[in-house]
Amino acid sequence: MQAFYEVSSCGSSVTVPATSGSERHFFITAEEEYWNYAPSGTNYMEGGPLDQTDSDSEPFFSRDGGKLGGTYLKARFKGYRDQTFTEEIHRAGSDLHLGIMGPIIRAETGDVINVKFFNKAKHNYSIQPHGLHYEKAHEGARYQDGTKKDGASVSPGQMFTYRWRVVEGPSENDPPCISYLYYSAVDPVRDTSSGLFGPIQVCKKGVLDGSGHQRADKIQHEFFLLFSVMDENESWYLKKNIEKFGNQLSNTEDEEFKESNKMHAVNGFMYGNLPNLDLCYGEHAVWHTLGLGTEVDIHGIYFQGNTFQRDGANRDTLSIFPHTSVTVSMTPDNNGIFELSCRTADHFHAGMRQHYSVKDCSTTSPVPDMFSYVLSFYSLSFFPTLNSIGNIYLQKSETQIGPEYKKVVFREYLDESFTKKKPRGPEEEHLGIMGPIIKAEVGEKIQVVFKNKASRAYSVHAHGVKTSEAHPKDVQPGHVFTYNWTIPERLGPGPSESNCITFAYYSTTSLVKDLMSGLVGPLIVCRKDTLDPDRRRKDVKREFALLFMVFDENESHYLDENIETYLKVDLEEFEKYREDFMEGNKMHGINGKLYCNLPGLNMTEDDKTEWYLIGLGNELDMHTVHFHAQSFIYKMDHSHRADVYDLFPGTFQTIELVAGSPGHWLLHCHVTDHIHAGMEALLTVQSKDPTGNRDTRILNPNYALERHGSIFTVILCLLHLVFLSL
Repeated sequence: MQAFYEVSSCGSSVTVPATSGSERHFFITAEEEYWNYAPSGTNYMEGGPLDQTDSDSEPFFSRDGGKLGGTYLKARFKGYRDQTFTEEIHRAGSDLHLGIMGPIIRAETGDVINVKFFNKAKHNYSIQPHGLHYEKAHEGARYQDGTKKDGASVSPGQMFTYRWRVVEGPSENDPPCISYLYYSAVDPVRDTSSGLFGPIQVCKKGVLDGSGHQRADKIQHEFFLLFSVMDENESWYLKKNIEKFGNQLSNTEDEEFKESNKMHAVNGFMYGNLPNLDLCYGEHAVWHTLGLGTEVDIHGIYFQGNTFQRDGANRDTLSIFPHTSVTVSMTPDNNGIFELSCRTADHFHAGMRQHYSVKDCSTTSPVPDMFSYVLSFYSLSFFPTLNSIGNIYLQKSETQIGPEYKKVVFREYLDESFTKKKPRGPEEEHLGIMGPIIKAEVGEKIQVVFKNKASRAYSVHAHGVKTSEAHPKDVQPGHVFTYNWTIPERLGPGPSESNCITFAYYSTTSLVKDLMSGLVGPLIVCRKDTLDPDRRRKDVKREFALLFMVFDENESHYLDENIETYLKVDLEEFEKYREDFMEGNKMHGINGKLYCNLPGLNMTEDDKTEWYLIGLGNELDMHTVHFHAQSFIYKMDHSHRADVYDLFPGTFQTIELVAGSPGHWLLHCHVTDHIHAGMEALLTVQSKDPTGNRDTRILNPNYALERHGSIFTVILCLLHLVFLSL
């Protein structure tokens, strides 16, 4: 997936913009050394040794069966003080968090960057930057473009000086500094898999101090985090690593061996081994997040316990992809040790999890809390349901479970006696598998009285809220526990956002299995005076919450029980890891419903509606949410109009939609495989009568078909509805 583009003068003279800043010099080597992805030998997220039998970390850190055990020969970029390359710049303090990454290259708009590169490794390497301007000789990438580029491939023992210009820096609406990647691009896949990459920081004029850092009166803490599945199978050094750490059982064609070499790391560390992510309460911190890798590197980054500001919006999750970067700022108001992790399910299991700490450093005044009153109870409970997912894409057979699975779900009760469940009316029936919508305004407190009616321990964890404990208490079966959540100002909508913004709550006792078993619901945080006494929005006619997620029943707590119940087979003999069986258990749902079986998406023409979009799940969960015949507004720093919105694991977004074009319309994920697998729903827009009142007559579906012309797709959905009702 590559192409050329050409820049020509087109007959006019070309003036290279004059530099108006400083010349900044960096001295960087490529060196080979052994790297341990978890030097403590401990899984700090779950406890216990990394090679503990049957643990999530065992496949990556055990040396049984010829696996390599978590230490690898790699190449790294390192910084030196001058062109003699005799004195390495050793890291200390906060800089230790950079891990495997090379030194930070910092500059301001108008500067010239000179990087003298000394290749001390045994392969040809280079340095190519993102975000900077350069002549062909200084590009640092090797490909057939008809030019001679000495810097495209620097031989072992040789040097080359790259010269790059910072012509364009952060825009008016960007943070003071933004980040990019630099990396070796002789062979971009093998070079980066071997470890050769680092961060570039480009700042507005006057932001950096004499030492080249952001001024301490503006920024007290600054961190660079690179999220990547480091594939050691693609490294130049795989053969040497097998020779040193493997044995005769090390088979490069074996799938388990290959998987054991895919290290799900943050700055080259796994399972809580990344050091020195330490912040002070109330002090300003900046997080530069970067992505690197391949198609599996879809990262939903979650900051537990505190929120950050991005594009005028308050969030606690962000999405990162290969060679993209996102810069966010945070002023923490919650003390404790918190998790910083990728919420993509496979990555979470595989160790892409770290801790960051917030403590009172007694140098600033505390950020004031603003809590106005305690809300009435939200009483939730669990109960199993056997009809949570409907699907005719996969028929029930002797080897396929079919459309019905036992699940566990959040449901609301009227009071603490938990004797009468709160019924779902027409405005809530669309929630499907999700728990009730929990709404709050900034400054409020919420009590969630939780009774566990299920057969195993679960919990309730909410994004962004302030709690007395960093991790929610696990509640045993039959027990009741009250969670107290505070909704601080920093969790609410930013100045340019919608009046209510979207988050989620779910169980984290065993995060991935709990989520895949069904435990998830929407948390909506609003500005003051947005909700009426009944917790309804004053400013919109209808609200809808939609979860786009592939429910992987192979990861459910209830898989074995579902096999026994619906297939009536001996678990010891049944091949539950067979590929076609596992694929058949991946339910591509909208609120847990497939093929247009989600009810309740009903509006009237000209209704002002808001939709709370939630993305969770795994690497498959890249969703392009498309509303047929409707467009919407989403707000960040500015308002943007669209009819498709991208959702990824850990993405939450409120959109504003004024209902138009009466009819039955398709609402679906536009990823082709997801369409085929049933990630579709129907929304209905009722027309008004001539007086402006709602026309309650049943619409002729052909009206919508004639208006849109997508006859086959819509009829397919309607047929699915008919078939399931038989």
